[in-house]
Amino acid sequence: MLAPSVVLANTDYKIDLTQPEHHKGEVSITFPASEEKFLDIKMPAWRTGYYRILNLANGVRDFEVRSNGEELRWEKVDKSTWRIYLPEQSGEVTVDYEIYANQLGRRSRHIDDTHAYLDASAVFMYADAWRNEPISVSLDVPEDWKSYSGMERQGDHQFTAQNWDVFVDSPIETGINTHYAFTQDERNYEVVFWGEGNYDAEKTVSDLKKLVGTGDSIWSDYPFERYVFMIHATTGAGGATEHKNSTVIQRPRYSFASRDDYLSFMSTASHEFVHTWNVKAYRPSGLVPYDYQKENYTDLFWIAEGSTSYFQNHLLLHAGIMEPSEYFERVATSIDRHKAKPGRDVMSVAEASFEAWIDQYGDRAHNDSVNIYSEGALVSWMLDSELLETTEGEVSYRDVHNELYQRFDADHEGFTAADVLTILKELTGRSWQNWWQSNVETPADIPFETMLERVGLELVYEKDDEPEVWAGWNANDTSGGMELTRVSKGSPAWEAGFTPGDVIVAFDGHKVVDGRFSDAFKEYEAGESITVTFFRRDQLHEKTLSVKAKPATDAKIEPVDEPTAEQQARFLQWLQIPHPNA
Repeated sequence: MLAPSVVLANTDYKIDLTQPEHHKGEVSITFPASEEKFLDIKMPAWRTGYYRILNLANGVRDFEVRSNGEELRWEKVDKSTWRIYLPEQSGEVTVDYEIYANQLGRRSRHIDDTHAYLDASAVFMYADAWRNEPISVSLDVPEDWKSYSGMERQGDHQFTAQNWDVFVDSPIETGINTHYAFTQDERNYEVVFWGEGNYDAEKTVSDLKKLVGTGDSIWSDYPFERYVFMIHATTGAGGATEHKNSTVIQRPRYSFASRDDYLSFMSTASHEFVHTWNVKAYRPSGLVPYDYQKENYTDLFWIAEGSTSYFQNHLLLHAGIMEPSEYFERVATSIDRHKAKPGRDVMSVAEASFEAWIDQYGDRAHNDSVNIYSEGALVSWMLDSELLETTEGEVSYRDVHNELYQRFDADHEGFTAADVLTILKELTGRSWQNWWQSNVETPADIPFETMLERVGLELVYEKDDEPEVWAGWNANDTSGGMELTRVSKGSPAWEAGFTPGDVIVAFDGHKVVDGRFSDAFKEYEAGESITVTFFRRDQLHEKTLSVKAKPATDAKIEPVDEPTAEQQARFLQWLQIPHPNA
């Protein structure tokens, strides 16, 4: 293992975490001397990997600034910017402030008596003048704490980075934790567990070692020499975030042991690992360079997130961590969810990408919108299938992503839709402009049955001799009735005029005993009309609901018994494993 290179720091960051019980740390930053009249220092308004304005400056208190032992005048010029007025003979400028860190679920900053998770975007300020200069960060922590980061280590609790952008994309996990290390293909990996849970650490590390060996199934090489997995087993938080040289994965502490939970965890780990290339090594031009003070718009988030979701389980299959039947089950579930979402006919993945910064809520999220992750994954699959079919298996969507990796360095240049279309044309010898217009810029009509048939699979729905009736609403039982939370566009409930917030109290004049509305509803048959009594704005109303048979759900994907040679070949070209019935 090579010794880390020593970086001369131009900006020095320190944080005192020796009294963490109240979620607070004391930050001190020393900036180089400047000949300017003032220095603007900023706290980011969002963090990478989570496309929402978070207003992270709300954690700052007791701001002070000094130079040459003298306090300097400052003022806040906007919600995230502090302007420091510099004297003519100023030296280095030292800024001190307290940071409040109790946002574990946002994976931005969290300090307590067992650990601190520090994403620099939510903890440390920066100055544009020094953004491209080296930095160092040191931590003063309780005696039994251990510190880890994807940055270069210079001591037990000290790290360095080439510049702010590496620093802000290299979170720190410090505290009472369990650490593992391994080497795979001459690259170094670390796994850090914080928190008690029902995980099997040895198995997890063993499977992560299998996972990280699959990167070359898509890309020609790796963009790192060292990578850190940070795993939080906790309460009240879940999710994950990719970073340049590491990831943080949060799970409820008892959601690791079952097979389904474990595969969910490993899928998340794979998703974040794919991001090491797709987003961190290459990403859309709207995100290059990151502007930490405002939204960064692009119509290609569906590639950044959706294609990552598409590839995540391919790597698990390739590594032997997930069985083909388990993969088919997850694809079938995604098909069911797609078909049950009216928004698929309204919003394209390009529009969803541009709108990603806007929180969709209520019925709009379901009826008029799609998700960049799930819909982006399905459009990615559709493009992969078309590429394989058009080129008789010579070109796959993996080749497109490897070309993006080879041509676009996210530190300098991002890619556009035109760049993707150029790559598609160069790889296949034909224009993909019409396909793009029909399936990316317009809501896609995804031919699932055709795509599956090409690879020797079929979509199956079990017939129900006594189909359930369907209203098209979702609801929560309350003490006073059944409160609607969602009404699907075009459903019987939608046509009858029901809306979220309505509280249903009776069917056909009969109060439902003990709140068993679902059981009572099952007594009706498709085609019947029901008089529904409900409260809206605390007033009692009645409407007639004409129920229908429940649409086919619980899709299953099954391999055909005797796949043709072409289907077997296409399956292998698609997933890089043999067809189950080959």
